[in-house]
Amino acid sequence: MQHWIFLAVAIISEVIATSFLKSAEGFTRFWPSVVVVAGYLLAFYLLSLTLKTIPVGVAYAIWSGVGIVLIALSGWLFLGQSLDMPALIGLSLIVAGVAVINVFSRTVAH
Repeated sequence: MQHWIFLAVAIISEVIATSFLKSAEGFTRFWPSVVVVAGYLLAFYLLSLTLKTIPVGVAYAIWSGVGIVLIALSGWLFLGQSLDMPALIGLSLIVAGVAVINVFSRTVAH
């Protein structure tokens, strides 16, 4: 169960770091840049711990799928970016893909 917590925190850390990239303005603003670097360092460290028990392909599929959805929601909620119907359908398909991997794949460490 601990590996899932590591993966969840890694994803959240990566989403926070990615969300701060715009405000870092090409790493010219100090505090947003610190958040970006610290967030990515924590994210990759926790992902490396996750890979001790979850296959890399599965972990990365979950990481990227959930991360994409959370980044899109973050952009919509905090940056005023719009999500049209094709974007919502695509995001739904990504969520469905992650769900299929978690529910039906025998490669996932349960």
